Amino acid sequence: MSRIGKKPIPISNQVKVEIAGGSVSVQGPKGKLSMRLHPAMTVKVEDSQLHCTRPTDNKLHRSLHGLTRTLIANMVEGVTKGFEKKLEMIGVGYRASVQGRNLSLMLGYSHPLVYPLPEGINVMVESQNLLTISGSDKQQVGAVAAKIRSLRPPEPYKGKGVKYAGEHIRRKAGKSGA
Repeated sequence: MSRIGKKPIPISNQVKVEIAGGSVSVQGPKGKLSMRLHPAMTVKVEDSQLHCTRPTDNKLHRSLHGLTRTLIANMVEGVTKGFEKKLEMIGVGYRASVQGRNLSLMLGYSHPLVYPLPEGINVMVESQNLLTISGSDKQQVGAVAAKIRSLRPPEPYKGKGVKYAGEHIRRKAGKSGA
């Protein structure tokens, strides 16, 4: 039995869960998320807890069991607390600003990079080179953070670029010219 899949998901009183037609919808103070379930997985609400079950012990059902439970738990956590990722920009002249639903980034190119923010994602510029990306969908927050990081990934010689807060960049020694 899956250790993760058999754990129940606690639902607080501010979260409303709807299971209908092979999909799960979760609504809370931070928004509404929905997900289509695999036809083999079943989800039930029993006394303010969600339970995921699988029909058999074959490999596909075992792998889907823990995945389904984790995705639904992330949805419940997202609509109550939300998720956030922090990005640091390291480099001379690197800065960011939010203009409406666009994120304008100066990353050492000859022009500013404009990244349109998807619905459900908020970006706060704490200082000129520190970004906080937040939203209720964990996958979407991570994807936006990865996309912004990919615009100028950190390089190993001087460490310049966009990196996750707390990420360690392995440094290389440069040429030892004579």
